[in-house]
Amino acid sequence: MGSFPVNDLSLSRDALFLGFDSSTQSLKATVLDSNLNIVTSQQVHFHSELPHYETQDGVYRDPSINGRIVSPTLMWVEALDLVLKKLSISNSNLDFGKIAAVSGSAQQHGSIYWKNGASAMLSSLDSRKPLVDQLSDAFSTKESPVWMDSTTTAQCREIEKAVGGALELSKLTGSRGYERFTGPQIKRMFETQPDVYKNTERISIVSSFMASLLIGAYASIDETDGAGMNLMDIKQRAWSKIVLEATAPGLEEKLGKLAPSHAVAGHICSYFVERYNFNKDCLVIQWSGDNPNSLAGLTLSRPGDLVISLGTSDVVFGITKNPQPRLEGHVLPNPVDPESYMVMMGHKNGSLMREDVRNRCAEKSWDVFNKFLQQSPPLNGGKLGFYYKEHEIHPPLPVGFHRYVLDNFTGESETLDGLNEFEVQEFDPPSEIRALIEGQFLTMRAYSEKFDMPSPKRIIATGGASANQNILRSIASIFGCSVFTVQQPDSASLGAAVRAAHGWLCNKNGSFVPITCMYGSLEKTSLSCKLAATPGDGQIVNKYSLIMKKRMEIESRLVQKLGRC
Repeated sequence: MGSFPVNDLSLSRDALFLGFDSSTQSLKATVLDSNLNIVTSQQVHFHSELPHYETQDGVYRDPSINGRIVSPTLMWVEALDLVLKKLSISNSNLDFGKIAAVSGSAQQHGSIYWKNGASAMLSSLDSRKPLVDQLSDAFSTKESPVWMDSTTTAQCREIEKAVGGALELSKLTGSRGYERFTGPQIKRMFETQPDVYKNTERISIVSSFMASLLIGAYASIDETDGAGMNLMDIKQRAWSKIVLEATAPGLEEKLGKLAPSHAVAGHICSYFVERYNFNKDCLVIQWSGDNPNSLAGLTLSRPGDLVISLGTSDVVFGITKNPQPRLEGHVLPNPVDPESYMVMMGHKNGSLMREDVRNRCAEKSWDVFNKFLQQSPPLNGGKLGFYYKEHEIHPPLPVGFHRYVLDNFTGESETLDGLNEFEVQEFDPPSEIRALIEGQFLTMRAYSEKFDMPSPKRIIATGGASANQNILRSIASIFGCSVFTVQQPDSASLGAAVRAAHGWLCNKNGSFVPITCMYGSLEKTSLSCKLAATPGDGQIVNKYSLIMKKRMEIESRLVQKLGRC
């Protein structure tokens, strides 16, 4: 690491730091004290607490357009007031005036379209009225395309072609063209709803959108989340002219400027000072994406560390100084270290797929699900499953379930010779559950190896399913290393609060300081990790390696037959 000018690195003793996570299904808030211990947290579940938006799991699935998935923009606006109200009611001792800085995490890729004249509405918010009432007419479309959307295949190919192919786009922006990425989504908006695009003065992504609400002005997109758009040159950390021109006319003006992730977006606006008693000097640090914030919350600092985030989508990521963009996976600037990068691989069918199998096979009970997972043996007797409730990214396969049994499988073979598969229509419930879990993590391991991620010395698991001990044991056995967890499964809002403190410290110092300077003894903070599962029998890892190779053979044939791009 290079040298950085460093002055006083202490956080103010009584200061608090607030982190949000605007995810697909909820808005969470976590407050840390100056010792980086959690003071309180709250969340708003969109489906149950904002039912008038009539979303399912926080989104609309358009029945008339295959693969079109959006969220109502105003739902996110209303959720911000609601979560702050819940924070103030649930903890009467919480003094909003002591919050020195706020930052946030958000689902990546989603886009928001502010209509012409919206900046005036944003800058004149009245603290006596809810945000949702004042911003109801601020958007040129009230539906925001989100990361689950898969309608932009044609736009992806056109953008790739404009820069010389998929690999060239990956080398330039950190990723090949992906349907959920913001650039292809903007291109599709321009092509299919030109009036919406024409009537838009600013395009935000979810992270910069939420920051804009807090500062009462348009916040910049940060460089890390900006790398999830297929629009930013990751080496220059600036918008790529050639990609912007291939996407839509006049786009750079609508996107605004980029900013480092540790920078100050602005001071919190008077709306929140007057309505919730925030201090007028409270800083809003640039928001970023959920996975980058998880990296901060998990104190990831070594190339041998790998994170598996088990959420609506499942994501595996690590850090590197020398990224090599490929056709698979993503490279993004590290949000807490300007000299390194995140390498990341996402799989769309995560927790909702696990819940679907639980509901079908385990009486809608996680206890029954876990009992069946324990009943079925590792390697599942040679039963392999591919389960896609949504169009998948890695591999690029459409909605559908595929089940196979390996003929003559004993678990003792050291080669694939004689291991021929035949397809079946169904498994018994225990086999179905293990086929799902093993399949998800065998795929994750295969793709992380394909992307040349460092072989993990330890895995840190986060997200809702990281509380499931049986799933953690499977991860440890499949990857062949120990799995650790953190105190708070939602590492994104925790990481956002850590980033709020880090941004405050950088601002105090007058320049960037390494985030590790804040940590001290992690064991005494809410950032500490604990051992949750060990790999056990070394032979099982080799057996899983063999099964993984067979799985990838079958997957390759499925992609050739059914692949979407």
